[in-house]
Amino acid sequence: MTEHTPNDTRYSFAALASGLVGGAGLAGALFLAGIALPFAAVAGVGLWVLLAASIKYTDQWEKAVLLRLGRYRGLRGPGYFAVVPIIDRVAYTIDQRIRTTAFGAESCLTRDTVPVNVDAIAFWIVRDAERAALEVQDYNEAVILSAQTALRDAIGKHDLAELIQSRVELGHGLKVALEQKMMNWGIQVQSVEIRDVIIPAALEDAMSRQAQAERERQARIILGTAETEIAHKFVEAADAYRDHPEAMNLRAMNMLYESIVKRGSLMVVPSRLADSLNAPSLMGVMGASGLVPHNGGGETSAAAGGEPAGVMKETAPAIAAAGPKAL
Repeated sequence: MTEHTPNDTRYSFAALASGLVGGAGLAGALFLAGIALPFAAVAGVGLWVLLAASIKYTDQWEKAVLLRLGRYRGLRGPGYFAVVPIIDRVAYTIDQRIRTTAFGAESCLTRDTVPVNVDAIAFWIVRDAERAALEVQDYNEAVILSAQTALRDAIGKHDLAELIQSRVELGHGLKVALEQKMMNWGIQVQSVEIRDVIIPAALEDAMSRQAQAERERQARIILGTAETEIAHKFVEAADAYRDHPEAMNLRAMNMLYESIVKRGSLMVVPSRLADSLNAPSLMGVMGASGLVPHNGGGETSAAAGGEPAGVMKETAPAIAAAGPKAL
């Protein structure tokens, strides 16, 4: 806050220059009138001081509170203004820009009896410089103390979870409470923001473990739900395969093919699985596609009703040579 006491003298170059010109002119005129030079010089210096003291100024964002013989005479500025030396004085120069005030509350208990330290910041502005100068002695200190009191009261009305999750709402409530108190001081609160909520280290560790346990519980629930859905789908698939054996055979063939393709190695198929794949029909399809060789007319293929052993003996090298694509 930019506040200036009556002892503060803000002499500008214009005030000093005008005083110097006026004092020099008076001293010269008195000397030409026949008055001794020392007396003329003293009169010139006196006029210089009076002229320099009668011209004051404030910056663009300031208002000067003018008192005449201790009584309020109004606001002056921004820019240059004249005062009556000795009679008038500038009591305060009030800054009317937006200001920031940091404040906090330490070791305050929330509604659920948790000790916390809260840091906040308030943005406020002096709208009525006259009230700010006449109604309160030190409005800057009043803003800080009022904000701390309002913050402590708000902490006691909220739980810890609300303080952490609803900082914007808490700041808005503090703004409303401060505006009601500072309305008669000519001060307007722009906003209040909660910067940080600090809790004890032991409680923070316990909350971290609780959150971790909650996430693990949710993960287990999701996994169990997925397993249940998968089980229902398997039951539906089993019903479909039970009513359609051909679909089951095709699915078994596809599983066998995918296993050989991905691994690229030899796979030993159990006899039961081979029976489920309907091996004689499969060999007949292979023979029709030219994969099963015939050794002349003396041997008969399985498709023509001949001996199966001879067919399998000749088909095995063909399957090995054809690889997974044959299946």
